[in-house]
Amino acid sequence: MSPLVLERFKVWSRVVRRDAHALYLAARDPRVPWYAKAVAFGTAAYAASPIDLIPDFIPILGYVDDLVIVPAGLALALRLIPPDVMQEHRELAALAADRPISKAAACIIVAIWVAAFSVGSLVLYRWLNA
Repeated sequence: MSPLVLERFKVWSRVVRRDAHALYLAARDPRVPWYAKAVAFGTAAYAASPIDLIPDFIPILGYVDDLVIVPAGLALALRLIPPDVMQEHRELAALAADRPISKAAACIIVAIWVAAFSVGSLVLYRWLNA
């Protein structure tokens, strides 16, 4: 794959990620009609969800659904949402993407989940073997 194609794909993926976040923000805006909110929220939820219609471990088809469904949902939602509202939410989503990411906070959250899973497993083990 040529470097130019790879760079264009990276830019495209950043735009899709920003627009998915902007759709989530727009779905909560009172100026957006209910049907546009439904499409925007559904698209944003599908883009952020780890669960796909076709699991990603299936060769080729696993990623094709992400490459088709998310852009199609984005295109439909962008037609339904007023342009000025969408532009406002794109700017907010771009600002949110520029915020620094706290790796320490991520480690703490993972540690809390591991501890909760461990305690839950221990309680379940003792309950089943009582």
